[in-house]
Amino acid sequence: MSQCFHIHPLNPQLRLVRQAVQILREGGLMAYPTDSAYALGCRLDDKDALDRLRRLRGLDDKHLLTLLCRDLSDLSTYAKVDNRVYRILKAHTPGPYTFVLLASSEVPRRLHHPKRRTIGLRIPDHLICQALLAELGEPLLTTTLLLPGAEEPVADAEDLESILHGQVDLIIDGGHTGVRPTSVIDLSEGVEVLREGAGDVSHFIA
Repeated sequence: MSQCFHIHPLNPQLRLVRQAVQILREGGLMAYPTDSAYALGCRLDDKDALDRLRRLRGLDDKHLLTLLCRDLSDLSTYAKVDNRVYRILKAHTPGPYTFVLLASSEVPRRLHHPKRRTIGLRIPDHLICQALLAELGEPLLTTTLLLPGAEEPVADAEDLESILHGQVDLIIDGGHTGVRPTSVIDLSEGVEVLREGAGDVSHFIA
């Protein structure tokens, strides 16, 4: 059975945020709003919740997952970031971007790209996300809530309740979001736009 919390997108209720984080700490998988679309999230070191996330999305172990980080200090813990990359990240975060970076030793090997040892990281510009990350004290493992066969991510919380009931432990209703996933920028070797989404990619195109 899925619980559903209605959390205000501009003034997240701390009581509900704490309850949500407790569900995550107990092995929960949640659907939650971001600055691009709704997403699925669980704790970084929770293998069982990760397996459930992959099954729900229909993903294999080659699909690059993302760490949702609170700020650049979190991000630099989990990725190898030189001065060039740091300047790019500082200029475009927080926002609806996922950056593909070389993973540091802090990232569990099962989350690496199997050949390139890269990881997706992002810093959201969304108050519910920031409140969850602050309370949890660590990044969230996340992926856009794009279900198998769907052309767009889920954007309406009412749809979430009917589609995901019983498949996740928590649904956070934070109102309507966009329907475009993040833009994905690969900074692991140079600058390459892998997906144009909610974030403006014109700055990354030579």
